[in-house]
Amino acid sequence: MMISEKLQTKVTKQCDVLVCGGGFAGISAALASARQGKKTILLEKQFILGGLGTAGLVTIYLPLCDGIGHQVSFGIAEELFRLAISMGAEDRYPENWLDCNDTSKRTEKNKRFEVRYNPQLFALLAEQLLVKEGVEILYGSYAVAVTKNVNKIESVIIENKSGRQAIVTKSVVDATGDGDITYYAEAPTEVFKQGNVLAAWYYFLNGMGYDLNMLGVADIPDEQKKESNQVETLVSNRFTGLDGDELSYMTRLSHQSVLNDILKRRQKDKTLIPTSIATIPQIRMTRKILGEYVLHDSEMHKHFEDSIGMISDWRKRGPVYEIPFSALYSKKIKNLITAGRCISVTDSMWDISRVIPSCAVTGQAAGTAAALTDDFALLDVKELQKILINAGVVLHESRGAKE
Repeated sequence: MMISEKLQTKVTKQCDVLVCGGGFAGISAALASARQGKKTILLEKQFILGGLGTAGLVTIYLPLCDGIGHQVSFGIAEELFRLAISMGAEDRYPENWLDCNDTSKRTEKNKRFEVRYNPQLFALLAEQLLVKEGVEILYGSYAVAVTKNVNKIESVIIENKSGRQAIVTKSVVDATGDGDITYYAEAPTEVFKQGNVLAAWYYFLNGMGYDLNMLGVADIPDEQKKESNQVETLVSNRFTGLDGDELSYMTRLSHQSVLNDILKRRQKDKTLIPTSIATIPQIRMTRKILGEYVLHDSEMHKHFEDSIGMISDWRKRGPVYEIPFSALYSKKIKNLITAGRCISVTDSMWDISRVIPSCAVTGQAAGTAAALTDDFALLDVKELQKILINAGVVLHESRGAKE
């Protein structure tokens, strides 16, 4: 059964740059755009910033370093790292990176440049930073469609408590994590065929203090699995993260897993009580753009002339990846660029590029680029790189990370 609708949608806002998604990628993109003097709107469907890194309780800011002594991610990636622990770290505090300059304490035997932070504090601090920089934040707002003029997005249609409305914009940053805007605009996309395993992280308090229970873990790509690294899952189901009924079912399973774990642990420790559970599904990989370049995990230490920054491999020490600008967009939609976990990568690279440092690095580049142009294929990448360098970003491994 189908229902026909005839809609006239009111334009309620206009901006230079519309950033869709308020996770770490979206926060970084909005900051970068606003700092270029552009009218920037940040769209977030929850009522808290940070995405998986706050509402999802995945509160580990994974490494800014390569694990053998060299910092590789800079700029807003480091700025947000320091913001996240400006009122204190929860765990994994890297004193060898933050409290001393002795590089001999940053080898493969020492702590990496990572930390566990408090999600509520980060969300509050990030909001204050965005407001200070002039970003308009729209909470509780879903992007549900786009309007186009040939191969450019003219407006993004949103729905919130005020109803259905349109935001007219010059450029759009898709930082939804799921490639939603990319999909609506009919740019080429690809879904994660393997599917996501169930996770059910929660915070608790007991006689030992306050801690995070990482119940259920992130999976690894099938092609990288060996007998020695098989992942034990909470349930056999896998989830695309792209279906409403499925996400509701997944959330119920997650809640049940949390409750079962709490009841089991309370049999031995009556003082244990949960203090917070994830308020969004803990989905890692769903849908991504097929951009002008598809980055592969075998391209570690590869020099890209159009690099917009670097990331490391959070899973092991040594690899460094330059991220090419051409992995952030498709020529088929001129004024759309992606950031975060929906950039153009292979499945094997996806597991590396989906995490916070990569989201911040690509977000800063995407937001800066969106402030410069409404046709990313025609953008002078050298101009973009100059601005990124001036903002503290190191673009190439040979010109910073190894010096």
